[in-house]
Amino acid sequence: MPAHISGAMTQRCFYKMHGLGNDFVVVDARAELFEADSERIRAIADRRTGVGCDQFIVITPPQHKAASAGMRIFNADGGEVEACGNAARCIARLLMDEGRDQVRIESPAGILVARRANGEKVTVDMGPAGVDWVDIPLAEAQDTLHLDLEIGPYRDPCAVNMGNPHCVFFVDDAEAVDLAHWGPQVEHHPLFPQRTNVEFVHLAGPNHLRMRVWERGVGITRACGTGACASVVAARRRYLVDGPTRVTLDGGELEIDWITTGHVLMTGPTALSFRGEWPL
Repeated sequence: MPAHISGAMTQRCFYKMHGLGNDFVVVDARAELFEADSERIRAIADRRTGVGCDQFIVITPPQHKAASAGMRIFNADGGEVEACGNAARCIARLLMDEGRDQVRIESPAGILVARRANGEKVTVDMGPAGVDWVDIPLAEAQDTLHLDLEIGPYRDPCAVNMGNPHCVFFVDDAEAVDLAHWGPQVEHHPLFPQRTNVEFVHLAGPNHLRMRVWERGVGITRACGTGACASVVAARRRYLVDGPTRVTLDGGELEIDWITTGHVLMTGPTALSFRGEWPL
């Protein structure tokens, strides 16, 4: 990473990146501390008066010797969260541009191993999927394969934890769902004490899902990597797909595979939109 990323006394440098339109402001704090308070993050994330982003990412020094770097993740509302698949690919890409073909990123969800894939794509091992009700977590014991939950016309979702909680509804047509109306109702449902991300998914073809997402603390986004992983895990558990699966999101496509170890592999593109700086 260029030496100037740490900035100077009067300014701070950042990257604006995205994975399939799920966009991030990234600050490298390995050499220079960055105070990530919620008010400051909300101001930076504001799309009218700030830089604008779905998530704000801070690259930190690793706490464990096995990791290449650490990653802290903040939603646009300023709240810190556990996981973000698209951001993990973007951070991996920055770290690999320093001269490595594989990196290990320390996150609140664990150490994520990432490697270069075909072309400009990056593959990240997102770790194991959590499918027990305490893993999600839920407010009460339930069968996560068929939650006793009904929101308007939508019912019988599946719950998965991919380092963060997800509620996946299988529907006839994901395009027809009013995400802005139903998404926040599910996110804030009492069944989810830590709130939840919400996916509406339909089977688009053999081993091909179409997914739209309402992200916890953000709203409608063009893509969600952990949401795509959770959707494939849910679809595999319900025997809708049976192998590596293509997931079409509003912003493009990801390739997801739930392998025999129980880990979920996610492959997709990354993009650098621009570099910038703001006054300290």
